Amino acid sequence: MSDLQTESDQGFGTHEIGQSPDMLEAKLWGNPCPFTFRVNYIALLYNTPLYSWILDTYGLKRTEYVVLYSLALADGGSARDISRTSGFPKNTLSRAINQLERMDLINLRTKAPGSGRKQALHLSEKGWELYHQTVPVFEAQEKRMLTTLSDGERQMLFELTSKVVLASKDWAGNLFPETMDMAQGEI
Repeated sequence: MSDLQTESDQGFGTHEIGQSPDMLEAKLWGNPCPFTFRVNYIALLYNTPLYSWILDTYGLKRTEYVVLYSLALADGGSARDISRTSGFPKNTLSRAINQLERMDLINLRTKAPGSGRKQALHLSEKGWELYHQTVPVFEAQEKRMLTTLSDGERQMLFELTSKVVLASKDWAGNLFPETMDMAQGEI
């Protein structure tokens, strides 16, 4: 993927001898994994101040707020659903769910019909109030982040990143043995 270039790439690597390259420039234009750097960088800059604000203002850890936010989007979801869509392990989410129950932000769990052990989770009235108080700040931060893009560019970005997310079932979780063989062959 590192062979892909944009107009911004063309001047990369032309710093004067003896002068160190700019780290951000290097990570943007000289990176063998350019997409994942960009996604991680953007997510970090977006998430860090928001989850710090949630902790300072509402006393909720990131995983607790992720559970609350997930249930606001998909009422009746399970811990497994939240784990699958957030990347947090089920045991971490279990602690978060227990804490949210103690704080009366989610209702006590009920068994989902026909689902074996799966338990449906629902926000309480207090949980919905907290969600409605906080989501405008998340929306405003995303809007600020995307102001550099036109409406068409935003739509294209959403479609392309959605395509990568939906295809994650084909690549997420484990490395291919061939990849590991490649790495070992180079050592």
